Amino acid sequence: MSDRPAHAWKVLTRPQLDQLLGDGLFNGAPVDLADGYIHMSTDDQLQGTFDKHFAGQDDLVLARIDLTALRDPVRWEVSRGGALFPHLYGPLPLSAVSAHGPVERRADGTIILPV
Repeated sequence: MSDRPAHAWKVLTRPQLDQLLGDGLFNGAPVDLADGYIHMSTDDQLQGTFDKHFAGQDDLVLARIDLTALRDPVRWEVSRGGALFPHLYGPLPLSAVSAHGPVERRADGTIILPV
C-alpha cells in the first residue's frame, strides 16, 4: 500500500485551463515543456509552489488531478527541499481533472483549495 496521495494539484493560467477544457488535453506550461514533464504539487506542497513560482500573478486556476486516472507515468522525484514531487511524463487529460477553480486566498495569503 502506498503512502503517496491519490491526487495532486496543477497551477494553470486561465488560457491554459481554457486549452485543457477545449482540447481535453494539456501538454504543459512552458516550464513543463522545457523540463520534459508536467509539474504538480501535493496538498502540503502547493502553498510553497504558489509562493515561489506564482507570487503576484492573478487569474490563476487550480486543477485537482486524480493521479490514479492518469495513463502516463507519474514519477515521484526529489525537488524543492528534498521533497518528492509528482511529475507527469505525458499530457494531462481532462478526464483526470476532478475539480478546478480560480485561486482564492485568505487574508493571510494562504490558498483555499477548490472542492
